[in-house]
Amino acid sequence: MKKSLKAVAAVIAAIALTTACSSGTAEETTEETTESTESTESTGDGTTYKIGVLQFTQHAALDKTNEGFIAALDDAGINYEIDQQNASNDQSTCQTIAEKLVNDGNDLIYAIATPAAQAVAGLTKDIPVVISAVTDPAESGLVADNNAPGGNVTGVSDLTPIKEQIDLLKQLIPDAQTIGVLYCSAESNSAIQAEMTREACEALGMEAVDYTVSNTNEIQTVVESMVGKVDAIYAPTDNTIANGMATVGMIASDNGLPVFAGDSGMVEAGGIATYAVDYYQLGYMAGEMAVDILVNGTDPAEMPIGYLPTEKYELTINEDMAAKVGVDVSSLQQ
Repeated sequence: MKKSLKAVAAVIAAIALTTACSSGTAEETTEETTESTESTESTGDGTTYKIGVLQFTQHAALDKTNEGFIAALDDAGINYEIDQQNASNDQSTCQTIAEKLVNDGNDLIYAIATPAAQAVAGLTKDIPVVISAVTDPAESGLVADNNAPGGNVTGVSDLTPIKEQIDLLKQLIPDAQTIGVLYCSAESNSAIQAEMTREACEALGMEAVDYTVSNTNEIQTVVESMVGKVDAIYAPTDNTIANGMATVGMIASDNGLPVFAGDSGMVEAGGIATYAVDYYQLGYMAGEMAVDILVNGTDPAEMPIGYLPTEKYELTINEDMAAKVGVDVSSLQQ
C-alpha cells in the first residue's frame, strides 16, 4: 500500500531544493549479464550514442532505477546503443565489468549503487559517469562536493528520510527502546545511514545498536542473534540486506520482531512500513542528466548531485507482515 508523503523534515526539504539547481546474488545467474538495445527515435542529427550501464546487483530498487534511466533516454528521442551489465553483488565482477565499459569507449557510463560507481569512477577521468542509488557521493569519494562535483562524475542521490522513518517506527511501536540497525559493513553508504539512524533514535530516547554482515550468507545468523535483544530492526538502503530481505522477514515473523527499512521494495519483501524514495523517478532524473551531457555537452563537473523532490517520497505499508508480528498499522491508513 502506498501513499504520497506530503512533507518531510526541513533538512530533507532543503536538500531536495538542490534539484532546482541542476539526481545478494542475483537469483538467476552469478555471471555478468549483457544486453544491447538501440532506441528507435532519432536525435535529428543522426548521432548514435554508446552508453554502458553497470548495475551492482539485482533487486527491486536498483532495477527500477535502471528502468527509469532507460525511459528518460527514450522520452528524449535520442539514438543510443546500450550495454547492460550486472555484477551480481560481486566486487571482483564489478571491477572487471567497469574495466570493460571503460575500455569499450562508451560515450557515457551509468553506474547504479555505490560499489559500481566507485569502480567506474576509479578507472576514468574522461568518460562522463552518471551515478544513482548512492546516498552521499561526496562522502563516498565520488565527487569533490555534492553541489559542485568538479570532475567527470555526477548523478542523483537516494538519500532517504531516515528521521521520518524512525519517527514512523516510534509511532507504531511507542514502547520501543532498543533498535537493531542491520547493514553490510562493506557498504560505505550504509555506514553513513547507520550514523544518521543512531542520531534519530537518540533524539527519541531510543538506543541504536549495530548488527553488521559482510555478505548475504551471514544474514540469518545475525538476525537470529537479534531476537530477544532488540525491540525492532531497522535496515537502511543496503544492497546486501535488500537481497536477503526474504530471510530477514522470515526470521522476524517467526519471532514477532518488527522490521522497518529504508526502501519500499525491502518493506514489501519482509518489512512493515517506511517512507522512501521512488527509485524509478531517481533513474529518470539520472537519465535526463545523461541526455543533457550527451546532447547539450553540459559538463558533469558543473552539474550538482540531484535529490528527489519531497513530494515524490512514498509511504509503503506491508499489512500482512504487520499482522504477523502484531503491529497495528491502522493509524497509517486514515
